[in-house]
Parts: sequence; structure tokens; C-alpha cells
Amino acid sequence: MPGLLEALRGFAAGTLDRDAYLRACAARADECEPWLKAFVTRVPADDLRVAAQGPLAGIPIGVKDIIATAGLRTTNGSAIFADHVPIEDAAIVSTIKRLGGTVFGKTVTTEFAFRHPGATVNPWNAAHTPGGSSSGSAAAVAAGIVPLALGTQTMGSIVRPAAYCGVVGFKASFGAVPREGVHPLSGSLDHVGFMARCVDDVAYALALLGDPGYALADGSDLASFRLDPRSGLDPLPAPSLALVCAPDWDRVDAQQKALLEQVASTLRRSGAAVEEVVLPEIGPPALGALQQILGYEALDIYGGLVERHPDRASARLKGLVEGSRDITPAGYARARRAQREMRAALSTRLSGYDAILTVPASGEAPAGLDDTGDASWCAPWTFLGFPAVTVPAGRSARGLPLGVQLVGTFGRDIPTLRVAKWVETVLGQAS
Repeated sequence: MPGLLEALRGFAAGTLDRDAYLRACAARADECEPWLKAFVTRVPADDLRVAAQGPLAGIPIGVKDIIATAGLRTTNGSAIFADHVPIEDAAIVSTIKRLGGTVFGKTVTTEFAFRHPGATVNPWNAAHTPGGSSSGSAAAVAAGIVPLALGTQTMGSIVRPAAYCGVVGFKASFGAVPREGVHPLSGSLDHVGFMARCVDDVAYALALLGDPGYALADGSDLASFRLDPRSGLDPLPAPSLALVCAPDWDRVDAQQKALLEQVASTLRRSGAAVEEVVLPEIGPPALGALQQILGYEALDIYGGLVERHPDRASARLKGLVEGSRDITPAGYARARRAQREMRAALSTRLSGYDAILTVPASGEAPAGLDDTGDASWCAPWTFLGFPAVTVPAGRSARGLPLGVQLVGTFGRDIPTLRVAKWVETVLGQAS
């Protein structure tokens, strides 16, 4: 099934019909959904409509089920909201519709985008998790049901499932993509982002769906970012990369470590300067402060909800609430200050590099569906609000996808995507 820009090029050339493409996506969902379970709610095929015009006309998009869709059930992955139907669209959904895109359905999320998993399986091996919390979005894109899906990330919920499912996942800098109408987990950490089959596709999504007034690091705003779907993103050749082997490097699987080393060698041979950089800050200091922020803000959002609906809240959500009661306002303030200071300090320290090269996860998607995996290798960059993108880079011995993660400093979203495009191209040529 064609990806996002591939489909748009086909529409423009007259070699692909919009209605036929939409029907083919619906047929693919019919084929996969009985076992994949990527969607909580699908728009019936007969109700799917192609807009008359707009840059996304004919493109079906999966919307994570914590993102409000007017008139379409939005459960937040929770029994508490099992029958909830919003009366207004989230800001990003409103933009999608204005640009001609088609909301295809609501993709499975873990409960309130935390840790209690939904029913989705990994499309490469149904005995393995697809990751989370954007489980359904990653699986739907990987299975060829939709060319683009929305996800959210508070710790590792876009990058990790994208890596597990073998697709591209992009989390922009904090605040670059509108969050109005997205059910919060932690207002200081929540990000909205994109999953697609190539870097060009997520870059195009950012150009269309990001906040046009968002200030980038170079002083421009996001409205200045334009991407021609005919040519795609201009790659940044021979970049300078900081190779970061942290945090918890001893817990990274040997296959994932070997893949990162192989990718670094391939990129060096293609002209990149790759230098190992040690960043102790992104271990316990960042992860500890993140947990303080997450816990304090989640308690405020979910404490009363859990008390009112104890029979419909998972043990994991209850554990988050109870484990956060001892976080003091002073401790929270210190964590927020550490977040601001570390963001500024590392943006300065890494200013000589075009991006960080690191792992997106400890390795392949874990077996079983009771847990969505460990976010430790994504969470520091989310804490800092840095843009991050995972690029598929290989397979494990069991045939499951493995990826690498490219991370930029705060506000350098476009250069980070350009680096990712170059890496994707080099790895494609080397395969």
C-alpha cells in the first residue's frame, strides 16, 4: 500500500484514484483487524469520504484514542470513558479535516497513555507487544492500513512502538504540535507526533499539522517550513553525530548494541563524523526528575478519577496515583527547574553536532502482551523536549524490527529530520 507522499504523487499523476485508495485501506483493515486489533473504533467503509480538495485529500489517518474526535467515540483506553463521544475535535483533528484528510478510525492506546496495555499485537509477530502507548497507531501503519497515524509521547510512546513495529516515529520539540483536545497525562511532558513509513512522510505531517507560530531554534517559526511532496525533504549530507550509549547501557540487548555500532560504521563510511559523547545527565538525573513531574501532574489529573471509579481503573493507574502522593510541591518545583536548566545546558553543549545517534529501545519488541516495553531510552529526550525520530535499521534474529534513534536539540526539528532523511537514505542504499 503506498505511503503518504507516494500516494499524493500518485493522485497528482493520475495513476492512483483517491476513492480507490481509501477503499483499499478499508479492505486492508478488514483483512488485518481480526488479529491485529489496532483500532478501537473504525469509521464504517461506506461512511469514509474523500474531500473535494486539500493537501491531504484522499489520505486516511489513524487518530490515537486519547485525541478527541467530534461524533466519534474517544475512550482514552479506559473503561471509564468507554462510551464517551466528544462534541468537538481536538485542534489537530480539526486541522486534518480542514486540509482534506479523512479520519479513518481511533487507534488503540494504553489506558490514558500510561502502562496498562490494550489488545493490539505486533504485526510482525502476534506473540509480541507492539509497544505503547501509541500501540494501534504503530501497528496500523506497519500493517499498511493507513499511511499516517497520530501518536502521543510522555516518555517513549511514539518512538518505542515505532521502533518495535518497524516504522518511522517522530516526536517534535515540546509544544511544536498542538495538544488542545488531547487527554493529558502530564502537561509538562506530553507531546503529539506522527508515525509513517518514511521520514519524508512525518516531515510533511509536521509541515501541515504543526503549530505554524511555533518558534524554532534558528529564530524562524514553523510556518516557514514548506515541503514539496514531489521532491520530499532535502537530506543533510555527512552530518556530525554524537553517538550516545546511555542510559542503562548494560540493559540494552546485544543485538541492538551491535546494530547501533553497525549503523555508526556505515554512516562514517558515507561521510558522517560520528563521535562518542558521554552524557551522564540523561541517566538518573533526567529520569528521576521526569518521574517527579509525571507523578505530581498525573496525581492532579487522575487522583479524583481513580477515587470515583476504582472498579474501572487499572492497577497500574492506581499505582501511579498512590506512588505519587508523597511528591511535594517543592520537589516538583525542583524537577521543573532541573528540566529547564538541563534543556538549556545540553542544547548548548551539543550545539556542535547535527544530531544525537542512539538506540530507541533496549532491543526487539518483548514477548507477551501484558507490558509494552521499557521507555528508558526515549524518556530523557522527552523530558528535555528535544525532537526525536526513529528510523528502521535492521532485524533481530527472530525477524523483529530494530531501529536507531536520531535526536536533535530543542527547536531544531527541521535539521533533525534532514539528518534522519540522510540516515534513512544511506541505510537503504547499504541494505
